[in-house]
Amino acid sequence: MSDKPLTDIAFSEFDLHPALLAGLEAAGFSRCTPIQALTLPVALAGRDVAGQAQTGTGKTLAFLIAVVNRLLTRPAMAERNPEDPRALILAPTRELAIQIHKDALKFADGLGLKFALVYGGVDYDKQRAQLQAGADVIIATPGRLIDYVRQHKVVSLHVCEICVLDEADRMFDLGFIKDIRFLLRRMPARTERQTLLFSATLSHRVLELAYEHMNEPEKLVVETETVTAARVRQKVFFPANEEKIPLLLGLLSRSEGARTMVFVNTKAWVEKVARALEKAGYRVGVLSGDVPQKKRETLLGRFQKGQLEILVATDVAARGLHIEGVSHVYNFDLPFDAEDYVHRIGRTARLGAEGDAISFACELYAMSLPDIEAYIEQKIPVEPVTPELLTALPRAPRPAPAAGGEAEAQESIGEIFREAREQRAADEQ
Repeated sequence: MSDKPLTDIAFSEFDLHPALLAGLEAAGFSRCTPIQALTLPVALAGRDVAGQAQTGTGKTLAFLIAVVNRLLTRPAMAERNPEDPRALILAPTRELAIQIHKDALKFADGLGLKFALVYGGVDYDKQRAQLQAGADVIIATPGRLIDYVRQHKVVSLHVCEICVLDEADRMFDLGFIKDIRFLLRRMPARTERQTLLFSATLSHRVLELAYEHMNEPEKLVVETETVTAARVRQKVFFPANEEKIPLLLGLLSRSEGARTMVFVNTKAWVEKVARALEKAGYRVGVLSGDVPQKKRETLLGRFQKGQLEILVATDVAARGLHIEGVSHVYNFDLPFDAEDYVHRIGRTARLGAEGDAISFACELYAMSLPDIEAYIEQKIPVEPVTPELLTALPRAPRPAPAAGGEAEAQESIGEIFREAREQRAADEQ
């Protein structure tokens, strides 16, 4: 854990349940990151928190510790049935919900608590049965959970004593705020439950939500000199549209072995870019709205294991994913929204590591650059597009995929998208 920006405050200094502390130590967590050191004294005391922190700072662990410790140290509400959840963690995307669930199991798997993961796109009946069987903690995206809440015999939130809203700003962006309010109204009153809200920005609309549905929340902000991670080396090129793929291939050939993500604005261009990279000999995965959820999870797992060298994605992957060791992020297209730029490049330089963020300001998307630079309060250094960079260097023989992944790693981009189209056609019937 030595690459994390840690404080001198140890988790053992807090009044944590002994089994929770043992689980943290076994998982390798001993000292707090700044957001954990700031929020845990308030959250562990049972008070509401509105926390602001950049992605990758450890806020997930902060709220998970608060949730788990509360459930282990306080009695449930008297009217609770065994199957009723005591805690709810809401996330804006499936990917983030899955990641929170994984993080929870790292240190809390053996503590006698049941965690249920609920999100759209997969296993409707299986998830419903899991909820009906009972869970102490539900980790969910709003839309799918509301489906089950409306079916009154599936799940009730009437004794849910602690609620976490993660990436609240993104909840607004994705239009989930009506859903959030629907769910909050089905929990105990705000004075009877604890609510923890986290957001990359505590904007006026996020604070309005906080003060409406929380009990005198303490506003906590991890101060940073800049909006973007300090250890990200940023640069921008100004290629013509037809130069973008040659430039990408040229730059990739000069950073061999780097774990890389490439962000593209449209699903159509995800496929075009991925095919070009595949043709150049790279092992490539894709994340977009067209790719079924189970396939996305498989591709993410292979990327994490090193079986895939590059992940090409739309903004579906820009938030919430914690993938170790991503050293290079390319904005093949500059995003329309400045906040999306911050979240994209936040996939690298996570928890104290260093990374490179390279952006292409082409004729189509260059107009986004002034807004991005105003938002991050800095000018991004400009690099020239030279004939040398438009020519890819010869690739060294690539290493074989990790053991056990050989057959999977040979699946082509064409096969992935053909399966996606077949799945979409089946869903529409």
